[in-house]
Amino acid sequence: MTRLKSTWLLALLFLVQVASAQSFKFAFVSDTHIGGNTAEEDLRRTVADINANDSISFTVLTGDITEFGSDQELKLAKQVLDNLHKPWYIISGNHDSNWSESGSNSFRTVFGSETFSFTHNGYLFVGTSSGPNMRMGPGQVPRENIVWLDSVLNHMKEPEMPVIYLNHYHQDSSLNNWYEAIDLLKQRNVQLMLHGHGHGNRRFTYDGIPTVMGRSNLRAKDEVGGYNIVTFKNNIASFQVRKPGVETQQTWVEVPLVNHHFDKDTTRYHRPSYAVNSRYPHVKVVWEYQDDSDVGAGTATYKNHVFATNTSGEIYALDKASGEKRWAFQTGGKIYSTPAASKGYVVVGSSDNSIYCLSAKDGKLIWKTETQRPVLGAPLIDGNTVYIGGSDGHFRALNLKNGKIIWDFDQVNDFVVTKPLLYEGKVYFGSWGNEFYALDAKSGALVWKWSNRSNNRMFSAAACYPVATNGRVFIVAPDRFMTSLNAMTGEVIWRKKMDNIRVRESMGLSEDKSLVYVKTMDGELLGVSTAADTMQISWESALKLPYELAPSAIVEHAGVVYVPSHSGMASAIERRSGKVLWKYKVSNGLMNPAMPLGKRRVVVSTMDGKIACLEYEAQKAL
Repeated sequence: MTRLKSTWLLALLFLVQVASAQSFKFAFVSDTHIGGNTAEEDLRRTVADINANDSISFTVLTGDITEFGSDQELKLAKQVLDNLHKPWYIISGNHDSNWSESGSNSFRTVFGSETFSFTHNGYLFVGTSSGPNMRMGPGQVPRENIVWLDSVLNHMKEPEMPVIYLNHYHQDSSLNNWYEAIDLLKQRNVQLMLHGHGHGNRRFTYDGIPTVMGRSNLRAKDEVGGYNIVTFKNNIASFQVRKPGVETQQTWVEVPLVNHHFDKDTTRYHRPSYAVNSRYPHVKVVWEYQDDSDVGAGTATYKNHVFATNTSGEIYALDKASGEKRWAFQTGGKIYSTPAASKGYVVVGSSDNSIYCLSAKDGKLIWKTETQRPVLGAPLIDGNTVYIGGSDGHFRALNLKNGKIIWDFDQVNDFVVTKPLLYEGKVYFGSWGNEFYALDAKSGALVWKWSNRSNNRMFSAAACYPVATNGRVFIVAPDRFMTSLNAMTGEVIWRKKMDNIRVRESMGLSEDKSLVYVKTMDGELLGVSTAADTMQISWESALKLPYELAPSAIVEHAGVVYVPSHSGMASAIERRSGKVLWKYKVSNGLMNPAMPLGKRRVVVSTMDGKIACLEYEAQKAL
């Protein structure tokens, strides 16, 4: 009996020691928004407070570190965080990427990585970043982060080790691909998820996984900001708000840390539906290509190739008939520039501060022009001239054959991400500095520039592909205004915001040039008259999408209007009647501009790395 009692006491002591070893505290900081009014002061106060607390083992920061993702903001955030005397781990959010002048490259450069994984006292902490990167739309875990997460989880030395997952977004349809990460995590012992984005403390459950959203570090209307101190003890995660230098509040939520055995979970959770594809059986996939990185730009074609780019810095060619990869060229930075192809050349900008021209046949480098900052703008080729804007305040015209600069306009306010428009001897484009430019195509001289006079650069007409006809240039912007400018003088012909028609960056010109297509946030496709003296709706389609944010251009070809969505669905609309010809859902990612290949073929691509060639039979419009 004594021996049994002794054995029991030893076992109990072991369990107590294990519980004690797993007891620890860490700081959970989110949404610091460096660049905002009090953000720097709030973060410095938090850093000093964490340093003064010997019980905190490490710090995690769950995104929206900056307000606009600018290099200056990122460097300032890093400078402040370098004062932390304890380990800290960081991921990005949508504010760090959507308006990033570096094409989201600087976050990785400044902080060393976009993801993190580490173990502490028997727990694996793993974090992925989230966009949308360089495009307005729902959040998305970058495709390369999903591939990385899969690798981390598959190479765990102890498959039963508890997993704590961190991301910026709510882990639901706020993220286009939330389920991809969750499905991977549920193959392991995931016990808790942490995120920011909502700027408040709340408890959630996603797919059965307990989740806590943390408050913003900003003070808002309070005297000081704040963060959460998280305590792991006795298989419970406790959360307390800490107001730096003021107080630690009472525990506001406790979450049990247990193995949920999701491998045995038979509950059906919400997933994106592809049922729409069965409604249009006359549409089929000719070929499909899945990239291991994000595809954040449209495609181009020349002869037998389709050209695409990705955020691993590749420019590559797919066989137009089969979709097989024929060649690839590696650049040194992420690419969000839609390639242009002409006369056997392929031109594209990269966030490695360079413009590249490759042979369309084999991908060999023909020339490379270096710039002072990343090049996120899409090139336009006209004859032997390439027009392209960058993030260095420059808009350039280059010789297609040798890359030599023909002219260089160096007075752009902020950076360019759009594809320029060439119309009646002038080049038109917008920037994220709330300005829209018209340059002489031959000399690069400024003809005129127009400003919406907003103090908020998020309202810039920078992401739309402008269109022009009848001596007018048309633009749309996130402020929901549509504007018609005199193409010669830049004077406003009309500028209108309609409460019931919420236009954003998605637009296009009809083949007969009588309409400017606009897509509303309510999922409607409308045609605005190019001749009227005000914003006159002259055409409506039968298309009804859900809430819609994709900024990608609308394209008409051979009487069919192709409409992209932010949830991976392409719609084809009959121009004559406005009726829906077909819909096809390729993925659940944000869709780039479609590229018609012929009368009944079209190439579509989505931000989550999917490129597909669709073919459809002639059918009566629905």
